[in-house]
Amino acid sequence: MRTTRLIAAVLAAGMLPAAAPAVAHHAFSAEFDVDAPISLNGTVKRVEWLNPHSWIYIDVTGTDGETVEWAIEVGPPGPLFRRGIRKEMLPIGSEIQVDGFQAQDKSTRATGLDVTFPDGRRIFTGSENTGAPPSPSQR
Repeated sequence: MRTTRLIAAVLAAGMLPAAAPAVAHHAFSAEFDVDAPISLNGTVKRVEWLNPHSWIYIDVTGTDGETVEWAIEVGPPGPLFRRGIRKEMLPIGSEIQVDGFQAQDKSTRATGLDVTFPDGRRIFTGSENTGAPPSPSQR
């Protein structure tokens, strides 16, 4: 009886790390505001190719001439790679347009559904199945 309880406790404890990533993932509406669409033109400052989401940091110059850094959450590296998107496509200093939705807290953080390059190429960079509205490139 005592051995059975010990085995059950060890198995339960071993399953906790596997459950943590599922709990940590969020739905679109938990962080981003569907009523706050954005379209930002900026210069790539840095790119972090990470799980569960990658990030593109861009410097955006406002109408007042002030430059503000925006953190743009995009999809994870695996799905981006399968869509033909590579980190190298976003070199530091390149100009891009990001269309997406601002964070609920109105900070300079957003989810990026599409990135458009100066030559007109548009790529879907969002995460799928999060409850986000479809991007123009996905319609």
